[in-house]
Amino acid sequence: LGAGTMGAGIAQVAAQAGFETLLYDIKQEFIDTGLGRIRTFLRGSRERGKMSEDREKQVLDRLHSTTKLDDFKGHSLIIEAAPEKLEIKRDIFKQLDSICGPETLLATNTSSFSVTAIAASTQHPERVLGLHFFNPPPLMALVEVIQGDRTTAQTIEKATTLMREIGKTPARAKDTPGFI
Repeated sequence: LGAGTMGAGIAQVAAQAGFETLLYDIKQEFIDTGLGRIRTFLRGSRERGKMSEDREKQVLDRLHSTTKLDDFKGHSLIIEAAPEKLEIKRDIFKQLDSICGPETLLATNTSSFSVTAIAASTQHPERVLGLHFFNPPPLMALVEVIQGDRTTAQTIEKATTLMREIGKTPARAKDTPGFI
């Protein structure tokens, strides 16, 4: 959720790992810019011989986009990478909480706000966690997996497993300023 540098990079990582991926932003032009970044990165990888043309096409075919939050209904994991403004993040999580079933994991990529503070805007804070990717997500292996005060151990385990499945190295962190 968010097609800026981090959101597009995270979407690329998920699509490269074989997951059908939905990229959201509030304006189509933001999505187009994010998809352009992904295409440029993939093309560069192909030109350097790190990816075949067929693999590049497969990754791009797994990327879908939307400007409607309702399209996240039924998804298993949503990773928010919106601007670093607490009220924006809290509003997004409040909306997602009403759209998605309680089994959907809601993650924030925040690097500066408390996961607990963001989760407080939801009815199901037990499923809210932090997944802090490092920039640029396609190249950096580490992802901090942050447990809020009410995040369940099951949520953390699921997210940790998913991070391994997308080829990342998960590192668990406490919900404190700066995380690790």
